[in-house]
Amino acid sequence: MQNCPQKKGMCLRVYEMTPKKPNSALRKVARVLLTNRKRINAYLPGIGQNSLQKHSNVLVRGGRIKDLPGIKYTMVRGKFDLVRLQGRENARSKYGGKCYKRGKYEGKKF
Repeated sequence: MQNCPQKKGMCLRVYEMTPKKPNSALRKVARVLLTNRKRINAYLPGIGQNSLQKHSNVLVRGGRIKDLPGIKYTMVRGKFDLVRLQGRENARSKYGGKCYKRGKYEGKKF
């Protein structure tokens, strides 16, 4: 992504695709137009992507998905129009989760 850790982009199409041979599921993927006019395919991590649709703004980082051919980028949860995962306690930084142990979020489940 031209020596950038992340890039902003706009979703052109949100769809599902199936992974390679031993795995089976429907993985959410989006076609994204980056600010440098490049079009890429990016993976939507986590569950509950109903809020994402065409013309949504997203932040994209590197990181390929091994069982999806041609997917070399991942979207960042909790930035722009892609909502964070609510109630996530493990691996929060990957899904934009809040810390529930300290401060104003203590004991709250969203």
